[in-house]
Order: sequence, then C-alpha cells, then structure tokens
Amino acid sequence: MRFDESTLRKLQSLALVASRARAGALKGERRSTRRGAGIEFADYRDYVAGDDLRRLDWNVYARLDRPFIRLREEQEDLAVHVLVDDSQSMDWGDGAHRKFDYALRLAAALGAIALGSGDRVKVRMLNSSEVAVSGPANLLRLLSFLDKQSPAGTTDLDRALREYALTARRPGLAILISDLFSPGGCQLGLEQLQSRGHDVAVIHLLAPDELDPQLAGDLQLVDVETGQTQEVSLDSGLRQSYRRRVHAWRDELQAYCRRRGMRYLRLSTDRAWDEAVLHEMRRAGIAK
Repeated sequence: MRFDESTLRKLQSLALVASRARAGALKGERRSTRRGAGIEFADYRDYVAGDDLRRLDWNVYARLDRPFIRLREEQEDLAVHVLVDDSQSMDWGDGAHRKFDYALRLAAALGAIALGSGDRVKVRMLNSSEVAVSGPANLLRLLSFLDKQSPAGTTDLDRALREYALTARRPGLAILISDLFSPGGCQLGLEQLQSRGHDVAVIHLLAPDELDPQLAGDLQLVDVETGQTQEVSLDSGLRQSYRRRVHAWRDELQAYCRRRGMRYLRLSTDRAWDEAVLHEMRRAGIAK
C-alpha cells in the first residue's frame, strides 16, 4: 500500500479533530487548551510572586504600571486509535469495492494525517494484531503492517471495544471503521470507550450491494461468518423492505451517535476512498 506524492501532500495538509482536548505526552503540532510556555500567545494573567520574570510583558508593564505574565498555548500530541473490524463480513465486495481493502485505505490515510500532525497512532485490528507508531518517518512501517492484514472469523464488536477501552493506556481520538454487523451491536463498547476518556468517531462502511442487492428469485443466503443458511424468495417488494430496514438501521445508529456526542460517517465503497477522506471526513468533523 502506497500513496503518490500528490495524495500524500493533500493528506498531510489535514489534521484530525478531537472535540475534547487530550493531554499529550510529547510536544507535537496540535494546540492545547492548556496554558503554559508553548509558542502561540494565548492570554495574560496578573503576576504573582515566584513567576518566571522572563515571561513578564515589559511593554504592558510600561504602559499600565502593572506586571502581567504572558500565557501561551502549549503544543501537544494526540493519541489516535484507529480500530479496524477485520471479521469475515468485511471480506465482501468486488475489486475496489471490497470493504476490507477500503477500510485499510481509510486506516492508512488516517495514519498519514495523524503522523503528519505529530500525533501518535495505534492501529488495532479488532480480531488480531496492532501497531503503534509516531513521527512521519514511520508511515512506511504503518503501511507495511496494513499490507499484511486479512479478514477472518467473527467479531463481537461490543466485547472487542470494551476490551480495547480497558487496555488502551492513553485516551484520545478513537475511530472505529466497521460494517457494524455484530449480533450484539456496538453501543455498549462505544460507551465504554467514551467512559475511559476517548473522543469517539464511527465510520460505517458498507458495499453497494449490501445497500441495494441486485438479486431476485428463490435463493439460499449464507452468513459469511457463521455459515448459517436461510432460504428466501426475493421479489421487488422484499427488496424494497430490505432497503427501508437498512436505511432505518443506519439512521438509528446515526441518531444514537449524535445523542452520545460521537461523530458518525456512513460510507459506501463505491465512493472513491480519497474523496471520502478529503471531503466526507471533513464534512463529518473527523478531519479539517
């Protein structure tokens, strides 16, 4: 997996958005709401005994005959957690529409944006492995890790998210990329991430034929994760009912995320991945 120079420049001109500031461990390029001895001027406060005289604004003192200390915004890094659903249901769609490949592209793009901003990135495949990187020089390491991944098995999203919330050492921006096909749902897991201090965003990814299946007649449907089968007779009326239920399901998830203060982005894999990052993620408030 690689980015051409033009795409990489566009990605690195963006920054991921954390709606609530998270204290970083290293000095990065992201502005903090904390006031300290960083670079950007933020405000003044009255001088008190013991303050560093080097931070005294002598020009203001000369004008007002009162000592004031210059406050500056500290620069800090953001912990970015990209959580990728690598269950078998993500192995769906043909060619560029394959959900898992699309999810990996999104994860790579998010990593490039974060590393370009001086943030720390951890990408976790919910069924298997993870990698943690920092600094733009480690983008190739992240891309190499993603190249080796493949979907398999089933994922209990609630359990996987709860376990990650309990083990992640630093709260930050947690971005879930998934089709959200999990019998137990994902709400409790997302709430656990929030309760541990994470700012949560959900990218809900589906293939075009999952939104509008081009099927008809007597069929045997097979669950790609469990192997369970279901005999159905699919006509135009049933297809229309299916489409209504899928749209209602996504609307319900979006409403839930909004109530909880989480960002929600629905994507179909027929949307070019770079347009999804450069336009849709900005519109959803995930990047700017």
